[in-house]
Amino acid sequence: MAVRLLFLSHSKINRFPVPGLASANKARFIMSTSRSRSSKSESSSSSSSSSSSYTTLRKRSICEQKIKQSKFIAIAGSISDEQSAHSFLSLVRDPRATHNCWAYKVGDQYRSSDDGEPSGTAGKPIYSAIASSGIDRVMVVVIRHFGGIELGTGGLVRAYGGVAAECLKNAETCLVKSQVRIGLEVPFDLLGSVYHQLHSFQAEDIKQDYNTDDQQVKLVRVWSVDGVAV
Repeated sequence: MAVRLLFLSHSKINRFPVPGLASANKARFIMSTSRSRSSKSESSSSSSSSSSSYTTLRKRSICEQKIKQSKFIAIAGSISDEQSAHSFLSLVRDPRATHNCWAYKVGDQYRSSDDGEPSGTAGKPIYSAIASSGIDRVMVVVIRHFGGIELGTGGLVRAYGGVAAECLKNAETCLVKSQVRIGLEVPFDLLGSVYHQLHSFQAEDIKQDYNTDDQQVKLVRVWSVDGVAV
């Protein structure tokens, strides 16, 4: 992961309000590329309005329903991109089943498949269930074992959409927040204020070292290995 140096403008410093840092040359900030960190969420239907965070699944969820002798098994799991979606599908699909229909959503990107069911009766309602749940970076595969009774187009839409929605409703989710790793050099007399603000931004694994001159501390270098929430 490449690290870039960033001398923050006044607008950036205002987001990290340490008394005394707004004046020029008081502190040098070092920022790396962002990453994500998760925390437990109370509801699978919750979502964040911030573009820097999203709700996804903490672990795989499975739901099974029997509808007019056909068995529908929905399996939902978290994914990060199209490649991981294909890997998840390969892992959970049942080659003995009549159909393995699916949909996934990663940000604004989504795809779905009816896998032999009439067009629009399986993949689309599965995706609608995902979109309605508020969960992102998730894939739902619905496996159908045909029981001998035709459901019709309306029945298929309700069956696939319903089992997918129930699977996501009962899933354990987490809220993933983006973080950035930061570092800064500050005069020693501002160290207390810097630590106060780092803790207010939920910085983790804070470290420091000292730059001394004639046995006097001139600058303190502080950095957060696990980053601050943004």
